[in-house]
Amino acid sequence: MALSGAAAERTIESVLPALSFGKSCTSNVQLQNLGEHAVAVEVEGHRESGALVPLIGNPGVALELKAGEKSTYRLQIEEETTGAWVQVRELVPEHLSPVVAVSGATECVVGDRLRTAAREVAYPMRDPWFAGDISEMRGNVVVLVNTSEQSVRASLCYSAGNLYSVPDASRGTSELTPVCSVAFDVLIPPFGTRQFPVARENTTHFSLKTKGAAIVLQMLKPLETGVRIYAVDSTIKFGGEVPGK
Repeated sequence: MALSGAAAERTIESVLPALSFGKSCTSNVQLQNLGEHAVAVEVEGHRESGALVPLIGNPGVALELKAGEKSTYRLQIEEETTGAWVQVRELVPEHLSPVVAVSGATECVVGDRLRTAAREVAYPMRDPWFAGDISEMRGNVVVLVNTSEQSVRASLCYSAGNLYSVPDASRGTSELTPVCSVAFDVLIPPFGTRQFPVARENTTHFSLKTKGAAIVLQMLKPLETGVRIYAVDSTIKFGGEVPGK
């Protein structure tokens, strides 16, 4: 909770993950004020490592959008990356509602064609997780963004479909758990991001568990075979707990 003079404010945070930059790709962030009053926002850009990166043409992160204004911004990134991301914070005065619409897009030149993939807003959750069969998701990747100042942990399990159970006398039943063919833990630094493929070799089941207060998970699917540009797979739902206010 932030205070501005005598009026209390609250902050609404939106995240745009998986922004691509390089010789053939670039990404834009678009903000539109849908309200009838000016609004203050902060647009904080990050490299894949978590390092801050400025907006082209803007000396800082603080911006003001006039009523009805629509503006487009771009991060000042020249290196090849698919893991840049942006956090937008809208400062909402007491008794008012959020009015800033956030959207983004990645554009890549593939051969002689310009391919565009929308980037959808995601919101940080506490300890989000995902588990499921990958028969319909081969080629997809899970994007993880640590939006906090603390390191977070991700535990991944790739299974070939084998299951085991541990008897539970108190329940009288036992839960079946996949046997991991490949398993590993990853520590993600503050404001860092990682991308994990959902399939490895002949595995058929994938699970991802995280531990951290403000983590974004998003599923991306390739637009077409052989083209390194991904679209958001909005059919995938992640489990998790929204952080307490």
